[in-house]
Amino acid sequence: MTQAVWIIDDDKAIRWVLEKSLARSGIAYQSFSSADDALNALYDACPSVIISDIRMPGTDGLKFLGKVKQEHPALPVIIMTAHSDLDSAVAAFQGGAFEYLPKPFDVDQAVALIERALAESRSSEAASEDAEAMPALLGQAPAMQDVFRAIGRLSQSSVTVLITGESGTGKERVAEALHRHSVRSAKPFIALNTAAIPKDLLESELFGHEKGAFTGALGTRRGRFEEAEGGTLFLDEIGDMPTELQTRLLRVLSDGHFYRVGGHTPIKANVRVIAATHQHLEERVKLGQFREDLFHRLNVIRLRLPPLRERNEDIPLLVRHFLARSAANLGVEPKRLSEAAMALVQHYAFPGNVRQLENLCQWITVMAPGQSVEMQDLPPEFRPELIAGSGGTIELPLAAEGGPAPQPAGDWTMLLAREVAQRLAAGETGIIDDLTARFESTCIRSGLAHTGGRKVEAANLLGWGRNTLTRKIQELGLEHGGD
Repeated sequence: MTQAVWIIDDDKAIRWVLEKSLARSGIAYQSFSSADDALNALYDACPSVIISDIRMPGTDGLKFLGKVKQEHPALPVIIMTAHSDLDSAVAAFQGGAFEYLPKPFDVDQAVALIERALAESRSSEAASEDAEAMPALLGQAPAMQDVFRAIGRLSQSSVTVLITGESGTGKERVAEALHRHSVRSAKPFIALNTAAIPKDLLESELFGHEKGAFTGALGTRRGRFEEAEGGTLFLDEIGDMPTELQTRLLRVLSDGHFYRVGGHTPIKANVRVIAATHQHLEERVKLGQFREDLFHRLNVIRLRLPPLRERNEDIPLLVRHFLARSAANLGVEPKRLSEAAMALVQHYAFPGNVRQLENLCQWITVMAPGQSVEMQDLPPEFRPELIAGSGGTIELPLAAEGGPAPQPAGDWTMLLAREVAQRLAAGETGIIDDLTARFESTCIRSGLAHTGGRKVEAANLLGWGRNTLTRKIQELGLEHGGD
């Protein structure tokens, strides 16, 4: 009995039925009468699967699910619910539940569902072991959860995918995840940055060449398409591909064959193509800089990676990950950011996105003097006396301890108006809700940083009661200590 299932239900009879059924199936288990007891146990151990009731005294199943997913996003959680709770079941799926089990349930059906969840857990553990050396693809923000769900839905498909997003958002990490979770995972994943290869060499890099095809071609060379046979070819910065090569790539995507440079024999390409760009390809099509027919061939499924400034609630999770990895590489203990330092980092615009955040964590690991990193230990661009912001994103500076906050250059409402105009032009909806949440998050983090994490004092300064501040922290997914 090597796998552990946690059963959480305040109904002793339900726990007893599940315990006996799992024991007959040779599945190890541990039972809890409340979600709070299970949350305490999670500090010391982590199961392979959790099956939890939805209605319990204290922390209910949905709140429990949210807390588990925040710390263990890959852990399968099965939610048990009565038929009258079907709306809650929908909420459970939105919160990341593996499956829901309606009460009353068939015992054999419940065991089969648990065994399926155990298999999923084993698969996730194996995938995480394979990905240990890869940069992080982490996030609890809704936009990143959409990306993760899309990766899951595409796991049985070899359809062409176009990944868009600013530089440094992790487009290659997503391409690697698409490959790793696909039916082609046992075959090669080959990546090529088309902007990094000189124009006169790119054709040979992609398709290979025959001996004597050009001066210096002393032998036959296989290109990236042949190297990726049966697997995935990732073409980064596809928007910079020369027009003549766009034509050749279109031909491969259309009929599945290509020729080496200087060759006369067609070669069949059994390759899944994933492309990425930080550019607006539609605009390049309008300007005649990118073939429209190739754009439509690539744009079968589009995944947009949000910039880090649009998911700054993920920054603490990413910081902990990158600090731990940097420390492991150097053989030292991971450093920790104080609440005030974390607030400053979380308010920075990060024009270089996740890549820039990773570089910051490497800098902190090497340069910060102590284990606990304070505001003054951060690089100059993160110091509170400097205004963080770029690209039209609104960033409110934090006050130094005991001093006034510096004023931004110009009226911040003008920056707000510019951002709203840009997002309306991009066809976005729900703008007010998103900006309001970001505004309130900024005020809360700034207030807590100013008071050293003291919630009562921060609430008074912000014009709220403590209960309102506590509720807002929960609603916005902020985590701070305090009195």
